Formats: sequence, C-alpha cells, structure tokens
Amino acid sequence: MEKKPPDDTGPVHVPLGHIVANEKWRGSQLAQEMQGKIKLIFEDGLTPDFYLSNRCCVLYVTEADLVAGNGYRKRLVRGRNSGNLQGIVVVEKTRMSEQYFPALQKFTVLDLGMVLLPVASQMEASCLVIQLVQEQTKEPSKNPLLRKKRALLLSEPSLLRTVQQIPGVGKVKAPLLLQKFPSIQQLSNASIRELEQVVGQAVAKQIHAFFTQPR
Repeated sequence: MEKKPPDDTGPVHVPLGHIVANEKWRGSQLAQEMQGKIKLIFEDGLTPDFYLSNRCCVLYVTEADLVAGNGYRKRLVRGRNSGNLQGIVVVEKTRMSEQYFPALQKFTVLDLGMVLLPVASQMEASCLVIQLVQEQTKEPSKNPLLRKKRALLLSEPSLLRTVQQIPGVGKVKAPLLLQKFPSIQQLSNASIRELEQVVGQAVAKQIHAFFTQPR
C-alpha cells in the first residue's frame, strides 16, 4: 500500500459511518469499544488520533499524556493546523489527571480556540466518538417523533456526564441542554441567545466561553 507523504492533511475523504484511526490505537480498549458499531480503518503517520467524515478530527489526550507534562501541546497545535479540519480535543479527566486539567483547558479553549470534551475513561470516549460519527450520518428529518427519539438516545450516561462538566451546567441543566441541542457539535455551535433560552444568561455565557475563543 502506498504511503501518504507526512503533510499532516490526513485522509482526503472519510466515508460516512467510518473512522480513520491512528495505528497506535490498534488493539486499545478505545478501538475495541468502537469496533462492531462503526467501521474503523487504521493508518500510520496521522497527527490527529481519529479522522471523521465532514473534515472533522479528534485529538485524544490520555491520563498518561497529562501527567507526563506539556508534551501534548505540540501535537494539539499540529492538529489544529492540519488543513481545514474541525479539531475536537477529547481528554481523560481522572482523579490522577484532574489537577492538570485546568492548564489543558486554558491552552485548548482559550489559546487554540478548539472544542474540549472531558471523559472519564476510554470506554466513555468511545461512546462520544461513536456519537459524533452517528450524528454525521443522520439526515435531517421533520418528523417530530424521530427528533424526540434522537434526543432520548443521546441522554445516555456518558454524554450526560460530559455535558455536566461544563462550568455552570451540572446534573439539572445537562438533560435540558441535550433535549434542545442533541449533540456535542450543536451545543458547541449554539449562540448565547439560543443557550439562554434553556439555562439563563449567566450560564449561557459560561457555556459559550467554554466552547469558544474569547475575542
């Protein structure tokens, strides 16, 4: 198989329902949890960890990466600069890595202007990545029953816990947000005006600041 030049642009086209994964994830718990639910293809020499369709990529920061220091920063910068990709950073926020999380959050959200999604484990991360892939494969529907069903499917515990970790949200507001914005991508792209209809102005500003780079 012909090797791609190391130009950091990644795969030219990723079909809907597929993920192109960095070879280093082969055999990991994260990859095993995804297999059978979506189609996974492994490639060498990728900067981001996972490429999705719609020119979206995921950079994964493990607990070990956080504890080891700031070495992950160079990879995040390269990922952000990889062509015209939308970069999403997923990080393992555990008891061991929690003290290092604020520095990562500041660097990712404020300095790089990227979306940051904390997870508790690789199993939770796999649910999140699968959710992102499934969201891209769905066609818009005007059927309110389908919309309702989709909102219910998205209120699974792993996604709820992720949204609960956004400042000001918590256990009460997270389900309300997911009913209105039934995917992480929709929530991250929502305006303050749209958010304040669900959670009020103060929390809406916190959520918007969490996902976007302030000017």
